[in-house]
Amino acid sequence: MQRKLDARLICSIFAAGLMSFSGVLIETAGNVTFPVLMSEFNVNMSMVQWMTTGYLLVASIVMPLSAYLKRNFSSRALFITASVLFIAGLLIDVVAKNFMLLVIGRIVQGAAAGIAIPLMFNIILEKSPLDKIGLLMGIGTMITAVAPALGPTFGGLVVNTMGWRYIFIFMLPVMIISLIMGLCSITKDSEKIEHTKLDFIGFLSIAVTFIALIFAFSNLAAIMQKPLTFIIPLVIGIIGLIIFIKHSLKVENPLIDIRVFKKNKFTQGLSAYFVFQINTLGLSFILPNYVQIANKQTAMTAGLLLLTGGIVGAIASPVGGRLLDNYGARKPVMTGAVLEFIGGALFCAFASNFSSLEIILFYTVTMLGTGLIMGNIMTASLNVLTEKEHTDGNGLFNMAQQFAGAVGTSIVSAIMQFVQQMSTRTTAAGRLVDAAQIGLIFLLILVAIGVYLLYKATKAVKAGE
Repeated sequence: MQRKLDARLICSIFAAGLMSFSGVLIETAGNVTFPVLMSEFNVNMSMVQWMTTGYLLVASIVMPLSAYLKRNFSSRALFITASVLFIAGLLIDVVAKNFMLLVIGRIVQGAAAGIAIPLMFNIILEKSPLDKIGLLMGIGTMITAVAPALGPTFGGLVVNTMGWRYIFIFMLPVMIISLIMGLCSITKDSEKIEHTKLDFIGFLSIAVTFIALIFAFSNLAAIMQKPLTFIIPLVIGIIGLIIFIKHSLKVENPLIDIRVFKKNKFTQGLSAYFVFQINTLGLSFILPNYVQIANKQTAMTAGLLLLTGGIVGAIASPVGGRLLDNYGARKPVMTGAVLEFIGGALFCAFASNFSSLEIILFYTVTMLGTGLIMGNIMTASLNVLTEKEHTDGNGLFNMAQQFAGAVGTSIVSAIMQFVQQMSTRTTAAGRLVDAAQIGLIFLLILVAIGVYLLYKATKAVKAGE
């Protein structure tokens, strides 16, 4: 099949990408609705978090199936299934009369996203001209990256003016447009469909691993009071992971071929991707809390302060991808890594008393770096693999993204909660500032590790190595 960049390819990327965009937009907009939902449905903070946790959990479980689904079903069939599921999930949330039904709607959307996100990148990897893959991976990353930038502002506006149900109502026409675009552009042409047997033991063990680890990290904040609620699921998760690894190395057609980890540059790139994803999510947790509690401003203001950085980061993704196509991965990726480190260092240096302007500036620098890194390190790492291994590698990157989303905020939240309990400050604002400082230092350490991993992952291989 001749690879060419045409309107059909662009349309198919946007069709699949809109599902990912909608899922993340609802997730980030939904954080603003938590106080309203807690009051309306009479649930506490730990319960209302299942709006996000349930979505991420199911997406994380479905994504390991991406390699199996890609081999056994056409892209068109997968896209239609994901679209129908997402629209059904939205309708459930629009009419939900109780909190459990609301969570079920988000779970159905998570299953759709688990199919759609790997599908978008598989379309790019399989059908893009080789000299345009970096650009199109950047566009794919940008579609998803715009959502966290818009989410808090969108959520605040909708909740304040119309009510929380309209977050889901507004997404329905977006998903209908996505479905129409996909039906017109995603075809079954020249796709080789296999009929392989599902690795049920592999799926069950990785599902248990994700469920247990996400439960463990969601209980991390209460480890001092209830240590077993963290330790028991953590142990179960580790056992599940060991079973998955041993089983996958023995069977002929594993759910995910983890032998790709033998390629060091892929492993380094994936690890860096995971680390920087935690940094992004950690900042999106710390900064809105800082703005609202320490600086005593509204949730809407908090969203607006992060808006510029989010948009800059999203725009940087396709620009960085084009730089990769022209100059290779190392220059844009390491430029992004330096910017992320500078942004993190500035946050740590000024954390005792942020002004609104400083938050906008430092976050913009950080997100510019993120935009140059995320799509490019994914492209560079997948280029290390053979074409047959691309589906497995793509699935692992998308799993890492969802898992970082599920555990990253929990880790930062637990660190900040522990610091606040230990702080000698007399005011809530003062304790929050202390907690934010430690949280930001933790994230800077992660960024430093990520910079090193990126340096190794993009370093040219010498002859004879």
